[in-house]
Amino acid sequence: MEYECTLRVRTYECDVYGHVNNAVYLNYLEYARGEYLKSIGFPYLTAVDGGYGLYVARIAIDYKSPAFPEDELRIVTRVLKKGAVSGTLGQTIHRGSDVVVQAEVTWAFVDSKGAPTRIPKEWDLPGLKP
Repeated sequence: MEYECTLRVRTYECDVYGHVNNAVYLNYLEYARGEYLKSIGFPYLTAVDGGYGLYVARIAIDYKSPAFPEDELRIVTRVLKKGAVSGTLGQTIHRGSDVVVQAEVTWAFVDSKGAPTRIPKEWDLPGLKP
């Protein structure tokens, strides 16, 4: 399953070179992951209220092309792999037909102490699987 969302680059996200600062892409990817979880019906806030979380363990990013103020970006999120406790999402940011960023995000489901734990059966949704 792939999920797409869009956003528009804001001027304050750009650096002195006039393009999106590399660190800002982390925010874009985070936003898209949140939208993905909503789209598959994952009860993120319920999980947090229950003492669980989805922590990012690793992000690998390849910067391919710059984005500029007012560019409309399309972010595609898809599941690459999934285990009982963790998984990896592939995320690609596009500007038109150009790839701006490619990323792999490894996440872990954790308990209230931040220790990796199995996803409860009722939350182990099909959208979390490749």
